[in-house]
Amino acid sequence: MRTPRVLLLILAAFVLAAPLSAEDANTPETSPKTGHITGTVTDVNDGGVPGATIVLEGPALTQPRKVLANDSGYFEFKDLPAGTYTVSISAEGFDNWTSPAVTVTPGQYLILTGSKLKVSELHTTVSVVYNAEEVATEQVHAEEHQRVLGFLPNFYVVYDRNPEPLSAKLKFHLAAKTSFDPVTVVGAGVLAAINQAGDTPNYRQGWAGFGERYGAVAADGVSNIMIGGAILPALLHQDPRYFYQGTGSNKSRALHALVAPLVCRGDNGRLQPNYSSVGGDLASAALSNAYYPPSNRGAGLVFQNVALSTGERMLGTLVQEFILHKFASKPTQ
Repeated sequence: MRTPRVLLLILAAFVLAAPLSAEDANTPETSPKTGHITGTVTDVNDGGVPGATIVLEGPALTQPRKVLANDSGYFEFKDLPAGTYTVSISAEGFDNWTSPAVTVTPGQYLILTGSKLKVSELHTTVSVVYNAEEVATEQVHAEEHQRVLGFLPNFYVVYDRNPEPLSAKLKFHLAAKTSFDPVTVVGAGVLAAINQAGDTPNYRQGWAGFGERYGAVAADGVSNIMIGGAILPALLHQDPRYFYQGTGSNKSRALHALVAPLVCRGDNGRLQPNYSSVGGDLASAALSNAYYPPSNRGAGLVFQNVALSTGERMLGTLVQEFILHKFASKPTQ
């Protein structure tokens, strides 16, 4: 009787042990052949960087692995073959970070440290486009406000040390501004009255004669300014303005002023014969033959007027260099 009971007990123990043995057979190895890398992406203030891109590369991988950090900046790479790896981390607004080489051994659980991202330095490039035409326009605009004693036009004098050359449009603009300035218009009337008193040119007297003299003075002035200050300078690429020197010895300044009507600055910045100024005087004097009285016409009078105009211009630039600049409003240097 005892034997069957013992057999039953032995059989029962065997049946109960069988599932345990099967369960033990299915349990994973305690020393797996792969490793694990984990870490947390932070900024320099130890705050997590969510959404950072982490890329793992190494010879043991057929292709790089990529994961995104979670809301806390945490990431992990599982089941890594033993080998050497590098981890690269990037995130918007931060400089990229790459780890030194890390070695993963079988069964190793590696926590990556040092992955602190620095905020990217913003490199702003400002592209400045220098527009010479705009600069020249601003310079002419400033010159249009230059007046001696607060009312006499002084538009054709340059005090700027580095002026831009004038375009043809600006040359005509400056000539028109000068020709039709109210002071120029009134000044023509004053000169006509002086000519009326001196009975020159040989027009009649009275209001009719004054009108003729006023018309002649205005025509002389406008033709000289437009031809010598705009038309010829535009065609010959010359600058019709006087460039105030203001420094150096009195001798050098006087020489600079006296030769200005004969030597000008080209649009290329080089000195050259002042064909514009001399040509303007010559053309204006020649045109006067069309409206002066017959007694005031002729080639002799033309060249006489040219010489007179050139002399007046030399005297004017000399006065500009040494006297008028003291009473003239000027742009801020």
